[in-house]
Amino acid sequence: MQRKINPQYCENFKFYSPWKTREVIIGNLKLGANNPIRLQSMSSCNPMDTQANVEQAIRIIEAGGEMVRFTAPAVKDAENLENIHKELRARGYSAPLVADIHFNPKAAMTAADYVEKVRINPGNYAEISKSKINYSAEEYENALNSIEIKFVELLEKCKANNVAIRIGSNHGSLSQRVMDRYGDTPLGMVEAAMEYLRIAIKHEFFDIVLSMKSSNIRIMVQAYRMLASRMRDENMNFPLHLGVTEAGEGEDGRIKSAAGIGALLEDGLGDTIRVSLTEDPEFEIPVAKLITDRYQNRKTGENTAEIGELPYNPYEYSRRKSREISKIGGNTEITVLTYDWIVDYCSAENEIEAEEIFIYKEDDSIEDVSYLSLQEYIEEGPLPLEYFVKVCYEDFQNGMINQIPRAAKVVLVFEEKGAFCVHKFRLMFIEMMEMGLDFPVILKRNYTGLREEELQINAAIDFGALLVDGLGDGIWISGDISQERINEISLGILQAARSRISKTDFISCPSCGRTLFNIQEATSKIRERTSHLKGLKIAIMGCIVNGPGEMADADYGYIGAGFEKVNLYKGKEVVKKGIPEQEAVEALIGLIKSHGDWIEEG
Repeated sequence: MQRKINPQYCENFKFYSPWKTREVIIGNLKLGANNPIRLQSMSSCNPMDTQANVEQAIRIIEAGGEMVRFTAPAVKDAENLENIHKELRARGYSAPLVADIHFNPKAAMTAADYVEKVRINPGNYAEISKSKINYSAEEYENALNSIEIKFVELLEKCKANNVAIRIGSNHGSLSQRVMDRYGDTPLGMVEAAMEYLRIAIKHEFFDIVLSMKSSNIRIMVQAYRMLASRMRDENMNFPLHLGVTEAGEGEDGRIKSAAGIGALLEDGLGDTIRVSLTEDPEFEIPVAKLITDRYQNRKTGENTAEIGELPYNPYEYSRRKSREISKIGGNTEITVLTYDWIVDYCSAENEIEAEEIFIYKEDDSIEDVSYLSLQEYIEEGPLPLEYFVKVCYEDFQNGMINQIPRAAKVVLVFEEKGAFCVHKFRLMFIEMMEMGLDFPVILKRNYTGLREEELQINAAIDFGALLVDGLGDGIWISGDISQERINEISLGILQAARSRISKTDFISCPSCGRTLFNIQEATSKIRERTSHLKGLKIAIMGCIVNGPGEMADADYGYIGAGFEKVNLYKGKEVVKKGIPEQEAVEALIGLIKSHGDWIEEG
């Protein structure tokens, strides 16, 4: 297990401190360095429909988007970017345009004449073989040399035209060559990008942005962290584009995006973000703005805590080990807590005024326990009952935490009243690990004064940033919205972090010009018919570029295969091909039933 990380990166676990990256100029936009976090989205229109792309780009820009991306799978699509570019400039819109390229170096070369940035995917750009396995060291090096020849052509073209490049690894589309050596892993994603990055630096091209996208936020966070640490080791500081790919729609998509992107922004990583929702792209921008609002004017923190080596691995998921108390911690599922008010709590041994709280269970049953501050708990002396004890960062600084007997039956509740909590909570966990304290921990936050969507986004960041590292045995949210909605949001956060599965897990892409069927309509129909299948993972993808890969751990896949045609997958295996779109949802349900994974509602 890799435990040591770059010492500079350890600072990001102590307090909020944005990593200062190099500045990259993209058209009239400055990215990285001390510039604000930039917002962007991607057109979902047919790449040859100039007018539709222009109108959608305008809606994105007017919503606050600062860059607009367009897919260009073929040379003719790349050529049409000239018309889109001219029309937008003629209408007075100067936002930089980005070409999204997969598989086709010629399309990239063409697009570089008409846009301000070109995105390439190292998983499928200029790869010679898609099926070869067991590469020898010599064969691997020869493949890289072949890639370099193709890639240098693009570097020279972009250098001449002042066009930036994004090297964007996707978990769902790593090359067979990279997977043969590194597996389908965050390390593979990082190595795929670093190969191209080193080629660019070798040829003195530095206008580069990097991304590490996945629909699994644990993998996504680990990959970006690993990339940032690797760049620091090699004295690089290129800006990062953050995004959770195939996040989905509605509340689930918003929570998943906020949890993944926010976890990295809390680490000080990220210069531009794209929220990928299975909705019209202009609706992504307000969500992205809610996420970045936390960071645009946020001050760099200060903390004197010393972290020489983390007591957990930030590149691998492992739930913190804790003992089980009151059915919380240990190997129990992550708990959602709800309802609190003051009551008189009496027992034969003690008469204590305390808060009573309830533990939310899926069957709607509740249990009551008592809740004390650490000071109250210490003043009462050792108690034979099971208690929830509220602690804050100050209790660790002044040593009061040491006054809890090691054998005490307590669940700690981490609570901070400041605007931000992630770094203090993280330091509290680190100190507990170093002290050998295995009490279960509930993470508590009060969001009074926030609208529902603000609560949703902020809670997803605060809790998601810790849950992805296996920190926390339960979450407790309070705010000005109904308890029913708080429970739904809480379970949604746990689902996004893959900490507790309480409903069907939908992995759906945001659509783009490569999608040749109505993915929003299909997603809505599939969700309506299958949302009762708790724990089942269903992937709904627009095309084959990332589809089969991003659905790697999905149980079933619904993948675009051509104009109004769909392929169905069971796991990684395609089992039905070319199904007409109007028949595909019923065919998917039939496939689920045939494998015994269907249950009737109610």
